[in-house]
Amino acid sequence: MRKPIPGTDLMSFPLCLGSVPFGSTMDEKQSFRMMDLYFEHGGNFIDTAEVYANWLPGVEKSMAEKTIGRWMKERKNKEKLIVATKGGQPLPERKDNSRLSKGDIQHDLHGSLQRLGADYIDLYFLHRDDESRPVADILETMNGFVKEGLIRYFGCSNWTTERIMEAQDYAIKHSLQGFSANQPMYSAAHIDETKLSDQTLKAMDNKMERFHEETEMAVFAYSSQAKGLFAKLADGTLSFGDEKMPSEYSVSRNKKRFEAIQQISEETGATINQAGLAYLLSKPFPVFPIVGCRTEEQLLDSLGAAEMKLTGEQVNKIAL
Repeated sequence: MRKPIPGTDLMSFPLCLGSVPFGSTMDEKQSFRMMDLYFEHGGNFIDTAEVYANWLPGVEKSMAEKTIGRWMKERKNKEKLIVATKGGQPLPERKDNSRLSKGDIQHDLHGSLQRLGADYIDLYFLHRDDESRPVADILETMNGFVKEGLIRYFGCSNWTTERIMEAQDYAIKHSLQGFSANQPMYSAAHIDETKLSDQTLKAMDNKMERFHEETEMAVFAYSSQAKGLFAKLADGTLSFGDEKMPSEYSVSRNKKRFEAIQQISEETGATINQAGLAYLLSKPFPVFPIVGCRTEEQLLDSLGAAEMKLTGEQVNKIAL
């Protein structure tokens, strides 16, 4: 079961495995087991970043990449996988400090290659944008890495639609490779971006959706399960008005979306989580949800959505 990533020769499993806790809050044995389980069920796309989980005190830097690298070396399966990683993110103590110069990206990229034990990265994402830096400079830098054979394709994460469009226009006009994918925050839940604790994060909105419908650029959706919002509402561990409710999801529209997902769950026999993932998989442009799972049970439940498709009516019912 594979889906093409438009504009590339890459074929990906419909769901991608997120790696934020690998080697940190999830020890190496558990991390290996999660990757084994995903791989055994046909999964071939692992999403990571050089900063995972550098924000945790006492944790060795870039542990997710190091753990994935050790797993691939032990399993001897690197050629059967797409491992996408990200670089260019500002340092935690200086979020306003741009790191999209050629030297900064080169530093992150070479570090990732070493930790992953790879000669090249199939799909390399720029983790943040710096709107003061011309897209021409960024695109020329990335194409240089393509020519060197260090990356095959590249994408952006947490960029605005306007900047993505500007970059794509520059690439076309100058016969360069442009972005092959976008990685925004995206789930079946409505997001109030003004309530995000990190204002450098960018969520999917109506304008971005229209852009992806028109271009068919692939979307790799992070936070695709909205921190387990709908599943927690369904099992009663969370409720609207609860102080534990993530503020970015505490909007009235999500009450209606939850009701729609409950109805679709009953109609299809899918779990609440699967219905939410199926919403993304049923969009009129290619969406690859990145699933972040803490247990094997959660991963198996998510994998159950891989072949699901909702009707247009069901998708619209959630999107209201």
